[in-house]
Amino acid sequence: MDSVLFSSIFTLGALGLLFGGGLAYASIKFAVKHDPRLALVTDLLPGANCGGCGFPGCNAFAEGVLRGEAPVTGCGPGGKEVAEKIAKVLGLVLDEMTPLVAVVQCQGSKELAKERYVYSGIQTCAVAHKTGGGHKACSYGCLGFGDCARSCVFDALHMGEDGLPHVDEEKCTACGACVRACPRDIMKLIPVTQQVYVGCVSQDKGKSVKDVCKVGCIGCTLCEKVTPSGAIKMKGNLPVIDPSGTDLVISVHKCPTKSLVDRVKVRAKVTIDSSCDGCTKCVKICPVKGAIEGEEGKRHKIVFEKCIGCGLCIPICPQKSIHALGALGYDKESRLTRAR
Repeated sequence: MDSVLFSSIFTLGALGLLFGGGLAYASIKFAVKHDPRLALVTDLLPGANCGGCGFPGCNAFAEGVLRGEAPVTGCGPGGKEVAEKIAKVLGLVLDEMTPLVAVVQCQGSKELAKERYVYSGIQTCAVAHKTGGGHKACSYGCLGFGDCARSCVFDALHMGEDGLPHVDEEKCTACGACVRACPRDIMKLIPVTQQVYVGCVSQDKGKSVKDVCKVGCIGCTLCEKVTPSGAIKMKGNLPVIDPSGTDLVISVHKCPTKSLVDRVKVRAKVTIDSSCDGCTKCVKICPVKGAIEGEEGKRHKIVFEKCIGCGLCIPICPQKSIHALGALGYDKESRLTRAR
């Protein structure tokens, strides 16, 4: 065989062996190890790729969970069921978690809130917000172009004729997409067990609010004063609500601008049985004048049209004569807090 040809073949073979060995070494040295649990966790996720977890898709979220960068409970659409399954794969014990639901913290509809000018630009809240601060006279109010509704991949948000978004709580998965889409920070996720929330985010006070909206919070602090449990505290010009509060319905009825929203569709009423001795303690504690009638020393009765279902009279009665007609609770099937 020609020496040149033999030398060429030998050289090519040697180079091939050298490079092949180098690649083999590199594949071992720099190999990216795949966690076998990744596929298991990814398969447990709903596959919506909504981004509500803060990661660009379900697979990225699964990787984040395995790296310890994302909480096991971070998948809103999957909820508690998916969180429990992921925790089982990872060998973790999952604490009790309360589902969340999106709410709209603005009631300034076309009828109730004023506008500064007629806006005819690009019909998105993001653009309108940057155009002179928006057309709403309230600089905190909903602009009504539905960025939040378009962001929802679960069809849980729709724009109403009043110019405001409305949440379908049956479909809401608390993914948080609407919260991120709103340039005014009007959308918020709250525990589904929370009965009352503030339907306003304005930081203004008094006349400044009244001049632009009929249902805006004016920072009067009355809600804080009439809530016996202390579940409402003022922070700046807005009330902050403790989600565990059970006597919040009083503040809803006392609010002069109706800026507090009650999620309970039907409130439980109370009744007084024949063991009542007419001590009048229930009358004295009742926040609604005329909701309990009766002479001292005689059996009292509830005026159902006026009773707001706050329940303050039940524990105060020494004879245990007052009973709730139904009870408030979280209905897992409907995701609504209601009387039942």
